[in-house]
Amino acid sequence: MTTTNGLICFTNCLLPTEDGGLVLKDLWIDERRGLILDSQRTFFQRKERPDRIIDLGGNILSPGFIDIQINGAYNFDFSVYEGDDEAYRTGLRRVAQNIVETGVTSLLPTIITQERSLYPKLLHLLRPYSAPNSATLLGWHAEGPFIQFAKRGAHAPQFLVPAKEGMKSFEDVYGKENLADTEDWLMDAQDALGVRVITAAPEIDGVMPSVEELVRRGVVFSIGHSIATTDIATAAVQRGARLITHLFNAMPQLHHRDPSIIGLLGASPAESPRTSESAQAILPALASLHRVPSVIKRAAAQEGAKPTSEAFDDAQTPPQTPVLRAQEDLGLQKGKVADLAFERPFYEMIVDGIHSHPNSVRLAYTAYPEGCILITDAMKILDPHLKDGVHEWRDGKRFVKAGDKLYLEGTDTLAGSVVTLDKCVRNFSRFTGCSLGEAIRCATFNPARCLGLEHRKGTLRPGADADLVVLDRKGKVLSTWVAGKEVWTKVN
Repeated sequence: MTTTNGLICFTNCLLPTEDGGLVLKDLWIDERRGLILDSQRTFFQRKERPDRIIDLGGNILSPGFIDIQINGAYNFDFSVYEGDDEAYRTGLRRVAQNIVETGVTSLLPTIITQERSLYPKLLHLLRPYSAPNSATLLGWHAEGPFIQFAKRGAHAPQFLVPAKEGMKSFEDVYGKENLADTEDWLMDAQDALGVRVITAAPEIDGVMPSVEELVRRGVVFSIGHSIATTDIATAAVQRGARLITHLFNAMPQLHHRDPSIIGLLGASPAESPRTSESAQAILPALASLHRVPSVIKRAAAQEGAKPTSEAFDDAQTPPQTPVLRAQEDLGLQKGKVADLAFERPFYEMIVDGIHSHPNSVRLAYTAYPEGCILITDAMKILDPHLKDGVHEWRDGKRFVKAGDKLYLEGTDTLAGSVVTLDKCVRNFSRFTGCSLGEAIRCATFNPARCLGLEHRKGTLRPGADADLVVLDRKGKVLSTWVAGKEVWTKVN
């Protein structure tokens, strides 16, 4: 249904604010331009009111959800390319068309470690894409191959590589054109909106020296699948790392003497003034300390990738020796926390009750609520309509689906989950005790801010894209809108 003047007013609804609140307020959009409007300015400039008014009955009108790490869905795996470009694009379109039923209006297709010759092709196919009635594909998230062998999870060990030549190694693997400056990369795109994320382990040979250049080119660098010490993780953030990949998973667990990557959420002002030179100086020693014997690599390569969530890795890694420093100046004002010399990174969490315990989820959120981003890290088996039972994965391996849980066929080994992002939002509110508005922020404004898209996505600001999801007061999706058009509605 198209209005005469293109204006729509949503009324009797709760609008999430960027700080996690919920306010009772109307929202105007222009369905022709697909934008959110300033209602007062529009009325005084155009001297007209919306022709269409939608009463939402006290439900929530949220920005559309953004999933920045998703490996596949609806029987399509972003990491599998079978030589047919059009077949791959058809799979992408299928995911984009169907995932709106979960409230997702933007997503970042993620590929795990591949045979290196596939990267240039896959990343080219994953350029930003939008189509009517579909979620927006924002670009790509490359997870690997510059990751730590000890924390590889389901990543194929034979394809893991160091970056011995620094930035050139990244260009050789991903393709130079895929790592061009953002302006050049988006030159032929439909819209000047696109994102690239790389997950890598900063302790891997050649990775740390490449972080600043990757960030300068507009790539979001994320720390993940890593055994980085506190010093190394902090140095990566000082050089521009902006994100932590699936917190708690595929990284050392929190240790009081060396909190490692997880400890970045509670970064101490006493550690803040450091420069990255000290961490850079110990990189060669760290690489040597964790060099994997070739016999272990060969055995792992023969075994192949583990048939589990790519985030799972229960291997134990020892804490490193901390470096203590004295703090020169002490604060005298009660309640004022000393400033940090760097901004703490955002962090992803898979809130399915499987990848991380509810207590861990609450602990992280309490430490740094502004940085929390909810993701699914979903595999191709994600489909809300998929029945429980046995399903194919890849390489002849099969899963048993039981509710949201996935088990390796013939075993009681947990392999992951098929949780949707809207359910992550509901779980998050239950696990942490935060309000539904605060949980929504972690799937909307926070990921948009991490990716530098908060002027267009994840917000209800005037001028932002009219990507919306209507939720009932229990957080369940009732309808989804993309660019001002209703693209999915729940059938009663």
